[in-house]
Amino acid sequence: MNEKNFEYLKDQIKYTGFGEGLESELKAKMQKEEPNFTLNYNAQYGNDTAAATLNFKKSKESDMYFFNSYKVDLQKDNSKESLEQTFYINKGSNITMKEAYNLMEGRSVNKDLTNKEGEVYNAWVQMDFKQADTNGNFKLNQYHQNYGYDLEIVLSKHPIKELENPKFKEDLMDSIKKGNLQSATFLKEGNEVKHYIEANPQFKTINTYDGAMKRIDNRKSKEEKQSEGEGKSVKQDSKRQNQSADEDGPAVPQEAKKRKKQSNSM
Repeated sequence: MNEKNFEYLKDQIKYTGFGEGLESELKAKMQKEEPNFTLNYNAQYGNDTAAATLNFKKSKESDMYFFNSYKVDLQKDNSKESLEQTFYINKGSNITMKEAYNLMEGRSVNKDLTNKEGEVYNAWVQMDFKQADTNGNFKLNQYHQNYGYDLEIVLSKHPIKELENPKFKEDLMDSIKKGNLQSATFLKEGNEVKHYIEANPQFKTINTYDGAMKRIDNRKSKEEKQSEGEGKSVKQDSKRQNQSADEDGPAVPQEAKKRKKQSNSM
């Protein structure tokens, strides 16, 4: 067994969000020197269960193994069906297991990615449940830096208490960039109200939910600050929000059902 290869794969697994619990199994599989092998990992996110299958393949020219991809099977607590997606390992920053879960929940993740020329670029990534690629995976839409979505500027338009403290502000932004549905304290008429927020790069805003996870319309107030006579545009914006609520909310959109499978077949 190639020891350096083992150390590299061990770290790669760890920093892709699978922890250190697979180390002994990884070593045992590599010592068998089979052409390919898999490792299994299970995670619990609230009441949701995510099972990952990590895929490894041996080089034809050497004794080195490569961590090529991992498939996630997500079983939501309130659904009899599960959702599958394969995430590929790149030379740059990989999508972690928790980020994969957030993407499968319909949220957006901010990543430094690497193109085919080896150049690093930053983009927001969001799963498109209406489009699947040739491998059966849902398409990952990317909103690059030039798209013009600046999370810090967007957050500054809302009365969020955490923004007043540099450390809390940094933690808030980091969590949202990882695709988390993050709690935040909104200051309203002298009162502190706890809401949940997530990034919405497609529409250059944030989605806000109350404690019961009901969507809050925060776009209307934003429009009112920009103009006095925009009643028509507000009405159009509200209509667009209602049409898009299912695809940018935390729940998996209905369109995804075509790629789900019955849980009793797992």
